[in-house]
Amino acid sequence: MKMIVYSCDAQERALFDRFAADFGAELMCIEEKPVLDNASLAEGMDVVNILSATYITPEILDVYKACGVKMVVSRTIGVEHVDVAYANAAGIAVGNATYSPASVADYAIMMMLMVLRRIKPMLLRYAGQDYTARGYLGRELPNMAVGIVGLGRIGSTVARHLQGFGCRVLGYDRVPCPALEGVVEQVALEELYRRSDIVTLHVAATEETFHMIDADAIAQMKDGAVLINTARGTLVDSDALIDALESGKLSGAGLDVFDGDRLIYYRDFKNKIVPQRQQAVLNAMPNVLMLPHMAYYTDQAVEDMVRNSLDGARRYLAGEDDPWLIGEKV
Repeated sequence: MKMIVYSCDAQERALFDRFAADFGAELMCIEEKPVLDNASLAEGMDVVNILSATYITPEILDVYKACGVKMVVSRTIGVEHVDVAYANAAGIAVGNATYSPASVADYAIMMMLMVLRRIKPMLLRYAGQDYTARGYLGRELPNMAVGIVGLGRIGSTVARHLQGFGCRVLGYDRVPCPALEGVVEQVALEELYRRSDIVTLHVAATEETFHMIDADAIAQMKDGAVLINTARGTLVDSDALIDALESGKLSGAGLDVFDGDRLIYYRDFKNKIVPQRQQAVLNAMPNVLMLPHMAYYTDQAVEDMVRNSLDGARRYLAGEDDPWLIGEKV
C-alpha cells in the first residue's frame, strides 16, 4: 500500500514510521496541507491521508483520480471537509479514523468548569498582578443539569465521566442508547434545552445539524445557560450566539470550534489580521472561552488516529470490511 500523508508533523511522522510495517505501508509524509497545487504529489499513490484543516474539493479529487488514488482517508472522525459524494462518483473511497473518546469528553468537561469558575478573566487579571476576588464568583457543577446533545462514543463518555461530579445528566440522540440507562435521563431535544444549565454538543456536522443552535433553539434554553461546543463550528449560528450572550440569555460559552474556523485554526496569524469578525467579537467577551480546536489532541488520540487511518486503508484495499468507511464502497 502506497500512501501520501499530508499535514504530517514530526510527532505524527514518528508514529507513522512506527506503524508502517505493521500495515504494509510505503509512506510519503509531508508537512504541507493538501491543496490543488500539491495534489499531483499523489501520483502513483493508492491512498491520500489527510487532516481536516482544508477542503478536499472536486478539483483536488479530479487530480487524485488522475494520479490513480483509490482512497482518501481522513485521520479525523468528521469528514465534512471532503466532498464524499463526488469522490465516490469518481471511484475514490473515503474513510475516517476514530480515536480515544476521552480526549474530547474530558476537554468538554474542562471547558464547563473553566466557564463556570470564570477562569479566562481570572488568568488575564492574574497576569496583570490583580489578585482581588471581585467578579470571580463561580458556580458549582454538582448544582447543574448538563444536557448532552449526541450520545455517540464521545457524548456517552462525557455522561459517564460526569457521574463523578454529582450533577444531573440529560441526553438526547436520534437513536435511544440503552447502554446509558441509569446514567443519563434521555429526553426530547426541546426538553433538554428547557431543563439544562449547560448544553454540550457532540454530533456530526451534516446538512441536518447545520446551525442547529440558532435563535429559536437558544430561545428554548434556560436563562443563564452555558453552551459548550467541542464538536464542529457549523453546529452553532455565531450571530445568534453573540446576540444571546450580549442580552444575557446565555451566561457563557466554551468554544473549541466556531463557524468559519476551517481556514483559520492550525495556522499562525501573529502580527496579521484574522479575517473573522464573529470570532473577534466572541473572543473579546470575558465569559466566552475560545480554544483552537485542540480537544482531540492527546497522545492516545493522535496514536489512535495514525494507527486507525492505516488500518482502515489496508482493510479497504485488501477487500476486507473497513469499519471506518464513509459513503459507498467503490
